[in-house]
Amino acid sequence: MSNAVVTALCPSDRPRERISVFGPEALRVVELVALVLGGGRSIARAAMALEQVGGLRGLRSATCLELTRLDGLGDAGASALCAAFELGRRAAQLELPLGTPLRSPTDVGAYVRARLGDAPSERFLVLGLDARQRVRAVELVAIGSLSSVEVHPREVYRPLVRGGLHSAIAVHNHPSGDATPSDADLDLTRRLADVGVLLGIPLLDHLVVTSSEVVSMAALGLLP
Repeated sequence: MSNAVVTALCPSDRPRERISVFGPEALRVVELVALVLGGGRSIARAAMALEQVGGLRGLRSATCLELTRLDGLGDAGASALCAAFELGRRAAQLELPLGTPLRSPTDVGAYVRARLGDAPSERFLVLGLDARQRVRAVELVAIGSLSSVEVHPREVYRPLVRGGLHSAIAVHNHPSGDATPSDADLDLTRRLADVGVLLGIPLLDHLVVTSSEVVSMAALGLLP
């Protein structure tokens, strides 16, 4: 490709042409947001929206109603962004390895981050595995507040017992962005592990998830 053509495609006000030639990875965040918004002055509107919410993370975590209140977006732009982020989340959730034996519990890291990483409140999942360490069930056990979620072992193990599953991986998120297990997390893990031994459904791990991190309690030596 000639230098003249490359130069002609470089200005940030031509993201549609650039994504066709160079691919999406070559575009800046503001250009990608502009493509989703479309319409006139899309680069300026995208930059304004990103500035108002503190960048891409703020844009991703905002509700559709919050996005409609941003200058330069309106209902159409807010709806387009909400749809784009939801598509991204659903695509990432396809990473759940349903038919493949897990080499380690963190093999489900991409899925659980997509499922829980951006949740505004703490949520608790349990993954049920068969005898070959393949994921056979994903159950949302509880939804809590910004800083805690109330979980009882019977609610965690009930679907696993009914499903005749072999072992379990517990997962919950920290909306604060800090994936360090709390004392309450450690206490719950011990109780779940004890119940798992009694039921013959061992707890393989308890994962703590944020939008950017997955911490394995087993890897940290915190699982009994």
